[in-house]
Amino acid sequence: MRETRMITEGAVLAAIVTIILLLTFYVPVIGSFTIWALSLPFTVFTYRKGLKAGFILLFVSCFIAFVIGIGGGLAIVPTFMFGSAGLVIGEMHRRGKNGFSVLLGASLLFIVHILLSYIVMTLVLNINPMQLAIDLTKEQMEMTESTLVSFGQEVNIEAFEETLDLLIYMAPVVIVGTAVTLALISTLLGYYVLRKLRHKVQALPPFREWQFPKSFLWYYLIVMILSFSAVEEGSTLFVIVWNLFPLLEVVLAVQGFSFIFFYCHQKKIAKAIPILLIVASLVIMPLLHLVRVLGILDLGFGLRKRIESQKK
Repeated sequence: MRETRMITEGAVLAAIVTIILLLTFYVPVIGSFTIWALSLPFTVFTYRKGLKAGFILLFVSCFIAFVIGIGGGLAIVPTFMFGSAGLVIGEMHRRGKNGFSVLLGASLLFIVHILLSYIVMTLVLNINPMQLAIDLTKEQMEMTESTLVSFGQEVNIEAFEETLDLLIYMAPVVIVGTAVTLALISTLLGYYVLRKLRHKVQALPPFREWQFPKSFLWYYLIVMILSFSAVEEGSTLFVIVWNLFPLLEVVLAVQGFSFIFFYCHQKKIAKAIPILLIVASLVIMPLLHLVRVLGILDLGFGLRKRIESQKK
């Protein structure tokens, strides 16, 4: 009876995966949203039935996607990627791991998937995804330039194109950034769905409690000093600096935003205020620089401890 129930539930979830894939590949607007739900059936099934059952669902789903020929057979790629991430998220929640551990596990898995895809495209298909993105961006810029010139406006995009060429060295940071974004969304969706199904799972700590080790501040200062030195373009040190610097800037920005939420919570300020500040900072770059400085001050001088001590 128990096995029959598990087979029935697995069949239903496999059908749901197939529907999600069909919507993703053949309904453009809706598909851009449904792709994020692809990991959920695997998360739920693995949490309820275990890792072995999750692998069976993954194999069946990939087999169905291949046989039906969804997206010309290409649907097997996102199925395997998001499906295996769902397995990790479901299994780690089943073992009672905390939210950060689940996020880290999903992030590492997505990094492996994206890295393997990058290697296959580069070595097997002889296509460099970063160069392809740069070329497409340049084409769009040239079309925009020609349109503006036809209206009598002078535009010089050469300097921007030179900066754009440097993005070829940023494959590592793009891979990590994409993987963490995919993992964060998949983890949050998995958490909320499992909670709605009344399963006991640990969430990520509130954003106001997010803090990075103080060592990140020293890493940032060292990399910033190296970025001002004469580093030869294309060298190993150049690639390291060119990738670490934006990553560390994101870390300090997150630290700054987290401090803003912490401060508003301590002062009982409405949550809408820090949310509006995040939106404004992403639109107005000088504000983002100020948030990053706030993150540096929080890491360097322990602003949160000072606020908490004043409250006592």
